[in-house]
Amino acid sequence: MNFFLLILTLIVVGIFMLKKYGITTSGMNPKAIKKIGTLIAIAVIVLVVLVKSIVIIQPGYVGIQILFGTVLEKTLENGVHVINPLCNIKKMNVRLAEYTMSKTSSEGERSGNDSISTLTSEGLQIALDLTVWYKLDPKKAQDVYKNIGLDYKDKVIRPLIRTVIRNVTSSYLAKEIYSKDRSVIVQKIEEQTRPVLLDKGFMLDRILLRNVTLPEKLAKSIDEKLSAEQAAEQMKFVLDKEEREKERKIIEAEGIRKANQLISQGLTSNYIKWYRIEMMKKLVNSPNNTVIFIPEDLKSAPALINLKNK
Repeated sequence: MNFFLLILTLIVVGIFMLKKYGITTSGMNPKAIKKIGTLIAIAVIVLVVLVKSIVIIQPGYVGIQILFGTVLEKTLENGVHVINPLCNIKKMNVRLAEYTMSKTSSEGERSGNDSISTLTSEGLQIALDLTVWYKLDPKKAQDVYKNIGLDYKDKVIRPLIRTVIRNVTSSYLAKEIYSKDRSVIVQKIEEQTRPVLLDKGFMLDRILLRNVTLPEKLAKSIDEKLSAEQAAEQMKFVLDKEEREKERKIIEAEGIRKANQLISQGLTSNYIKWYRIEMMKKLVNSPNNTVIFIPEDLKSAPALINLKNK
């Protein structure tokens, strides 16, 4: 469309220039008119060839060359290219893309509930919401165009992911998919998806398992069981802590007992008498006290009387 607008603009400009400089067909012989017409036709053809021979591929895209219904081998990468003017160019996006399947219509590729309904190993039906991050392999863009077409999302990405997920989840219990083990399941899905997508011409980046929907009764039962398991783990932790505290107190008591044994072994009668006398001296020499000490046995220790003057 832009090309035809350019040709039309050139014709209008040419007519305007002829009128501006007073060049009319009435004052020219038929040969001159024919010559001018031929030159204009040649200029238009050259312009058409030049415009059709130059193509610009924007970053994030590759160009597929199609000549008379045949896909040429060379794939055009981003940049400016000179091509056969008779070629038709189909541009394909090689940036990171996403495909979301969700029960929320505003989030998925399709309106309505588009979550993946699948069965677990015990035969229970669950629904999964997920997003696939992938991109077209630039080296295989030509094969994808020839063998699949531009609607590869619906032909390859969607059915492949749904099939792999159903195969993987059939080997796991609903509890495992619903709980923390879901990361292992996602890894398993990626391992099975990646080589198949690569064979089709696509590179898998990541699969995001966004939500797992279980039957209401089953979800409630699993939540209660998980809560009970968490409470049991908490109780085990408390008991382990109390057991360690018990061991600590036993070790502490054993240390005190041994310390007392060592102290008692060193408390001889002479040492006790000496220590008693030293304590009485400190009491007598106290500046603020009046001390009167009369031992029960006057033979064992002298009487100490210290009455300070007020």
